[in-house]
This record gives sequence, C-alpha cells and structure tokens, in this order.
Amino acid sequence: MRTERFPRLAATLLLAALVPAPATAQGAGTAEIVVSVDGSVRTIADGVRLARPGGTVVVLAGTYREPMVRVEKPLTIEGRGWPTLDGEDERALLLVTADDVTIRGIRFARVGISMTEDRAAVRVSDARRCAIVGNRFHDAFFGVYLARVEGCRIEGNEFVGRGGRESESTNGNAVHLWSVRDVDIVRNRIAGHRDGIYFEFVRQGRVAENVSEENIRYGLHFMYSDSSRYERNIFRRNGAGVAVMYTNVVEMTGNHFVDNRGSAAYGLLLKEIADPVLRANVFARNTVGMMADGTTRLVAEDNVFADNGWGVRLLANVQESRLIRNDFRGNSFDLATNGRAGDGAGLAGNWFEEYRGYDLDRDGRGDVPHRPVRLFSLLVERWDAVLVLQRSFFVGLLDGAERLLPSLTPERLVDAEPSMRPVAAAAPEAARDAVRGAPAPGALPRGGMR
Repeated sequence: MRTERFPRLAATLLLAALVPAPATAQGAGTAEIVVSVDGSVRTIADGVRLARPGGTVVVLAGTYREPMVRVEKPLTIEGRGWPTLDGEDERALLLVTADDVTIRGIRFARVGISMTEDRAAVRVSDARRCAIVGNRFHDAFFGVYLARVEGCRIEGNEFVGRGGRESESTNGNAVHLWSVRDVDIVRNRIAGHRDGIYFEFVRQGRVAENVSEENIRYGLHFMYSDSSRYERNIFRRNGAGVAVMYTNVVEMTGNHFVDNRGSAAYGLLLKEIADPVLRANVFARNTVGMMADGTTRLVAEDNVFADNGWGVRLLANVQESRLIRNDFRGNSFDLATNGRAGDGAGLAGNWFEEYRGYDLDRDGRGDVPHRPVRLFSLLVERWDAVLVLQRSFFVGLLDGAERLLPSLTPERLVDAEPSMRPVAAAAPEAARDAVRGAPAPGALPRGGMR
C-alpha cells in the first residue's frame, strides 16, 4: 500500500505545478484590486482595505455611494471610464492621511454643505507627496483641501462649483491650501466656486497654466504665503479678481487678469506685501487693473494695462516701487493715487497712448516728460460722484490746464522719458487676444464645464 501511494503523490504534485492557481486579483494582499458595481469588490472603501501598501485600486465605471473613504497607506486610486464617487449632498468623500497617495480619473460629485466643517471631495492632511491628477469635481463644497502637507501636485483637474452668491454659503474653494509647503497647482480648470484657488501659510507654491473664471469672489486669493510663483494663468470674470495679502517675495509672470468688474473689483489687489515682481502680465477690461495698498519694493515691468477703468491705482502708502516699460492704452485713468507727493513710486520708459509729446532726436523716447495722473482722477478719489462728469467739456479743460501748468498732481509720478511706441514684453498674441476679448488658449467656455 505504501509503495502505491508514492506514484499518486508524485502525480498530484506534478499536476499542481503545471496548472496555474486560481486568480486572486480581488483577494487581500494583491498588487491590484479591481472595484466594480457588480464585481466581488463593490465599494472603494473595500478596495482600499484589501490593497497592500504601494498597490493600486482600479475603480471601474459606475456610481459609488458610500461613507467617506479613508486612505491610510500609500496607494494609487485610479478610475477607468469616469466612475463617480457621490456624496449625495450629505458628506465629504475622501480623506487621505498617508504619504505617497495618487488619485486620478475619478469624478467626485455632490459634497455635502456644512457651516461647521470644511467638507471636501478630497482632503489630504499631514501627508507628503500626494498627487491629485486628472479628476473631475462637480458640485463640491470644497474641491481639494490640503492641510499640513508637503511636496504635493494638483494637476489637470476640472472643478465646477454650484455658483450663486457669496452670501448663500453653498460654495467653498475649489483648491484650498493651509500650512502647505512645496506644492504645484498646474493646468486645472476652475469655475463657480467661492475662491478658485486659496493659499494661507503656504511656502514655495507654484500656480501655473490654470484657468480660474466666474468664481463668486476671487479667482486666486492668498495670504501669508511667501516665496511663491504664479505663471501663465488666466483669471477672468471673477467677482473681485485676484487678491494678494500679507505676503513677501511673490513673482507673477505671464498671467491674464481679464473682465473682473464690479464696484469693488480689480484684476489684482496687492495689500501689505513686500518684494512682489509683476512681469509680462495682461490687465484688460477690469474695473481696476492693479491696485497697490501698503506695498513695498514693487517692480512692475513689461505689463499691458488696456481698457480698464483704472489701469493702476497706487495708494499713498506704497513705498520704493517702480513701473518700468509697461503699456497703457484705452484706460479711463492710466494711473491714479490718493496722495499728491507720490514719493513711493517711480516711472521709467512706459508707453502711454495718451502721451502727446514728441521725439526730435528719434531715439524712441519722448523729449517731454509725461504726467499720467490726471487732476480729474484726484477729484474722483475724494468724491467718486463726480465720475458722471468724466466726458464733459469742463473736465477736458481741467486736465489740459494741469498738463500745461502742473501744480496739483503728484510731483514724482512722472515718466521723464516715456516710450514713443508700445514696449511691453507681454506675449504679443496673448495680449492682443485678451484686449480684443477673444478667449485665451485653454479657457473655459462661458457657463463652465457641465
């Protein structure tokens, strides 16, 4: 009997070696977990629980309604066929508290509104190296909320908020950052939120090639966020434009601030900041193109200010600032201030469409200094009701007399050698399109992305 069992045992072992074991792709500890509405793993939370650290949870097309998903280990969560994680207007959707988590290809919808907590479609807290790439956020209270994170990337996402009015409190911010370091926010499209992008206590942030428009308050709003760069973004048709507050060392290059209109609207507000550099930006059709309040060592060069109510407003508390080689055309007021001395700012080599000087030596620079601050603009600063007289014959005489015998306009806000032709280095095609009203490349269609 014993000798007969050896051949059977050998045959059994040989067969086991030749025939592959049953697939265990849905079992615990596998590298890839597949979640589907009719499969063996039917919730994203179960997929996350089953996946091993460093693995991938693949979510197939369908709608998933489940309690908030918690990710507490390194994972990739990847949607295929645009699966929807639906909060049913009751809850937040995804909370990440682990390093090295990637989320892509998911549609997040209907985050619940709350007046007591900042509910988000995706919230990342106390983590490093997150990547939120190529997702869609529809009707989210907050879209992506990062708190105390480092080295993260938010790229190629679409955010569509509920719209409405700020007083209705039905919208948070599309991208909200608090106490964050070394973050990239790149090529996202944002509409219909309270603020498109919000920074607070951020260091070394980069915001590039985003479209942020038709938001209730600001297209971009940041406070106490030093050493950051904002490059080639479009901020358009937002309630109040872009606000930069209580911040040091900011570079804004190649951005478009367009069609931000209203009684308290501006393309860009700089308030209580030091060492900002604005280079090759376009400010077009805003109530105020750029307003500087309590700004120190501002450098604004090679920008275009076109068809704004006020091109630039420099309050009297601006210090050690320079406007160099900018173009001013079609503005009701190219430059305005609320003080006479204008000691805090200087002008050099700008082009003003309203300049009526001459260039006898043909060196491209005007031989007659230009005073861009109109006497009428000083009156408007004190009594805004006199704006109704802007096109009157009397105002024309007033400004003409001040140009001939300047006595009331600021003494130092004078361009000694204004350029005789447009000089700004803002990309010519982009600047032209913005001024004419054509949509800039990558812009959202009016009404958002529904």
